[in-house]
Amino acid sequence: MANDDGPWGPSWWGGTDMAAPSEESNGAGGLPSRLPDDTLPLRVSTARDPAPAATSEPEPKSGGSRLAKSSALMAAGTIVSRITGFLRTLVMAAAIGVGTLNDSYQVANVLPTMIYVLVGGGALNAVFVPQLVRAMKNDEDGGESYANRLLTLVVIVLAGATTLCVLAAPLLVRVMSPDIAADPQRMALTVAFARYCLPTMFFMGIHVILGQILNARGRFGAMMWTPVLNNVVIIASFAAFIWAFGGFTDSGVSPATITPEGVRLLGLGTLLGLAVQALAMLPYLRDAGVRIRPRFDFRGHGLGRAAGLAKWTLLFVLANQLGLIVVTELATKAGATAERAGHPGSGITAYNFAYQIWQMPQAIITVSVMTAVLPRISRAALDGDAAAVRDDISYGLRTSAVAVVPCAFAFLALGMPMATLLYASSGTEGAQGIGRALMAFGLGLIPYSAQYVVLRGFYAYEDTRTPFYNTLVVAAVNAAASAACFVLLPAHWAVAGMAASYGLGFAVGIAVAWRRLRKRLDGDLDGPRVLRTYVRLCTAAAPAALAGGATSTALLHALGTGALASLVALLVGAALLLGLFLALARLLKLPELDALFAMLRSRLGR
Repeated sequence: MANDDGPWGPSWWGGTDMAAPSEESNGAGGLPSRLPDDTLPLRVSTARDPAPAATSEPEPKSGGSRLAKSSALMAAGTIVSRITGFLRTLVMAAAIGVGTLNDSYQVANVLPTMIYVLVGGGALNAVFVPQLVRAMKNDEDGGESYANRLLTLVVIVLAGATTLCVLAAPLLVRVMSPDIAADPQRMALTVAFARYCLPTMFFMGIHVILGQILNARGRFGAMMWTPVLNNVVIIASFAAFIWAFGGFTDSGVSPATITPEGVRLLGLGTLLGLAVQALAMLPYLRDAGVRIRPRFDFRGHGLGRAAGLAKWTLLFVLANQLGLIVVTELATKAGATAERAGHPGSGITAYNFAYQIWQMPQAIITVSVMTAVLPRISRAALDGDAAAVRDDISYGLRTSAVAVVPCAFAFLALGMPMATLLYASSGTEGAQGIGRALMAFGLGLIPYSAQYVVLRGFYAYEDTRTPFYNTLVVAAVNAAASAACFVLLPAHWAVAGMAASYGLGFAVGIAVAWRRLRKRLDGDLDGPRVLRTYVRLCTAAAPAALAGGATSTALLHALGTGALASLVALLVGAALLLGLFLALARLLKLPELDALFAMLRSRLGR
């Protein structure tokens, strides 16, 4: 929802796009991704909507139609936001390339998200939102006073944190990238970018809390659609840079040649984008009848209890940020080394741009499904109905897998033509660096998406300690494997290795999280049925990806790596992959796929 700046932007959160994280983000090891976990409208009654059916047939209309509408609205907003987010990265690449100059911008731009999440973002999503839902149901004023107290507290904390961080910008850049700090020219540039970017954390927090207040009242659209304004403003800023200074392929702009006016234009555009995104929430609040006013009477109203629960979320976030620092340090150093060897586009920018493409199915499908289901899971957990929690988790895993699994294989097979087509304006070497990273991320999408769903079960029980322990495992595996890739691989392949390490961390993490949630739910997590769905999907997707990837690679070798050749290779490879996958899936009789087609036919009126 805030800016989508790679695995640690709001998309990384796994909530609405971190993120960034859009969001994001954000499961563990990447925080819950595109910053928050949005909630379904709640009724005053404590009766729970019917759980998804044990089969993949459409849910009862009493709960299913509302769920479908909520998911559709959020998915539509996320799709538009992601499309404009892609356009933003394309314009960025066209303006300043994907080498060390963009690496400096990426390091500066990830700082506010990282600090925001550390200061309070995790607590807002995992702890305070369930408390807000309870206040809506139990308080006489429908939770309005609680919401105003929470908003006042967020404003105070973020204002203070933002001021301190802007003053400490040189220290923060030094921590994030010693390699940048060792180069006075790049250091001065990155600090200048950081001082424009860091204030965005204030607006990021305001946007999230206002969006959660609206979501708790059943107003989903604002939080999903306002990030489009952020993307439009940033696109305009980088387009203005191209108009004023020329495109990257012509200007060859670098940390040594970019002007102070150019830095100011890009920095102010980044700050303005988040400010517009946050302020655009206010008309929606008025329309929902929410009166915003400062409330300083924090004591005795549940905020202390929520803060106590938040301590584990804080540790959860801290573990992730330590992993972030390790990967950022290694990626920026590898990128600079590779660029000196004639391989630009092999640093943190390539990692972030590849990540934005890779996590799109998660942001559109998994997050939308689970965002709408989460309040229902929370009510079931509150009622002690473990079977209903299990059914919802199973439903989320199987429904999202229908899209996530084939997309994961498609990234592995077609990552190179995707990148060389989308980022042709940044030069062949830079685009290929993004392509290598995208292919390496590939199959990690499956455990990444699955862990996001499973962790919602812990949050429903207000258990923030287990996700913390889980994220320690994910972050440790990711950091250790990334360090090994940095040491063992050539510089221009190191970032691709780090992308694969990210997925490896989640593969280990989902195994740990699954066992713990199954124990929490009395040993029953519908495992055989869920596993059967994933195995069938992989069985259909693997040969389809092999055929599509081989065809695409052959076309690239024959036609070259230009934009037109990449388009041909991508279209032919994707058509073959999709057609073969659907044919094999039909033979395997996947009920989830049949249900998806039935839903699409009903939407089209056929």
